[in-house]
Amino acid sequence: MTGFDVDSFLAQPLTARVATAGPTVRPTWYLWEDRAFWILSGPWSRLPARVREEPRIAVTVDVCDLATGLVRQVIARGSAALEPFDVPRGRRKLVRYLGPDESAWDPRFRAYLLDDPAERGTVWVRMEPESLRANDLSYRVSSSGVRSAG
Repeated sequence: MTGFDVDSFLAQPLTARVATAGPTVRPTWYLWEDRAFWILSGPWSRLPARVREEPRIAVTVDVCDLATGLVRQVIARGSAALEPFDVPRGRRKLVRYLGPDESAWDPRFRAYLLDDPAERGTVWVRMEPESLRANDLSYRVSSSGVRSAG
């Protein structure tokens, strides 16, 4: 039992860390959709080449709030695949991190939705977890600020 709704947790605009063979770990924004992690990438990153070399990756998404004692984590492992970039999914991902007003976005992010993805080399790294572990390690914070197991 995780004690929390994993889909709701992963729907938040959190930063994931993606580990590939090497080992290499990188922070990234992601979209959790259709029971898979979708990570926007392209030739500006080594991630697509690493996935082609060795498709097994791990993804960790977590929060740790010392003020409230909220500590949750999701750790997923599986084989990743490179998929063609599609603008509607790209928009859903960017809206969750940058908000719905695209005119307020940095031009670098708007370009993903306006440029030709094939010309730009934009792809999705998609990983449908073969294993997914969710942990709620939260604790109570007493009124004196002393932490205790919850």
